[in-house]
Amino acid sequence: MATTKPKARAAAAPPVEGEAPARLLTISVIIPVYNERETIREALRRVRALDWPKEILVVDDASTDGSAEILAQEPGIRCLCHPRNLGKGMAIRTALEVATGDVVVIQDADLEYDPQDVPRLIALIARGEARAVYGSRFLNGRPPMRLANYICNRILAATANLLYGAGITDEATCYKAIDMQLLRDLDLRCRRFEFCPEVTAKLGRRGQRILEVPIRYVPRSFDAGKKIRWWDGAQALWTLIRYRFSK
Repeated sequence: MATTKPKARAAAAPPVEGEAPARLLTISVIIPVYNERETIREALRRVRALDWPKEILVVDDASTDGSAEILAQEPGIRCLCHPRNLGKGMAIRTALEVATGDVVVIQDADLEYDPQDVPRLIALIARGEARAVYGSRFLNGRPPMRLANYICNRILAATANLLYGAGITDEATCYKAIDMQLLRDLDLRCRRFEFCPEVTAKLGRRGQRILEVPIRYVPRSFDAGKKIRWWDGAQALWTLIRYRFSK
């Protein structure tokens, strides 16, 4: 168990002469969707604009607001559908069953995260510097989020560092880029928002290094459709603790 406060690991500098060249990787962008009709078109447009070999896997988690009808008209994606609402974690697990890329990237269906930041995460994996890279909302200072959310995020990161020596600043970030085979080997059990702590805990148990790069973040309000609640933070904390002492 780590006893000293770890330093956050930021992105490496651009490659210089003598460094290993980046491998050409394909990415599987997984987008869980539940009632996101107001943002899903723009989110998909931004993901499609990524200049990187990719497949876009969208999982509609039994939306009731017309999101499914919108997705049926969107080009360049593979859409999977849950017959009933199962949660974000289950949506990610559903997409993992059919994903074919070298690296998985999780993308929310709202506009809180900017897909233009994704290549910076993938580049570290392509250069062989890590098999897991997180996009941190905190490396550039405090993001414009509610105080309660800020405190919860800081507690989760501190817990991951204390229990696993993760050396990260943002455990609950949506942007996680992970080697496909590594992610599948973690044997995920998550159903809802406990995907993030489960992945972090299981990477920590394996001694896998997690690198971070700074990302942009524009939080949305609950009125605008934000779904995570205080009890999800409590569940995340419990998940980190539970996996420290059990499989």
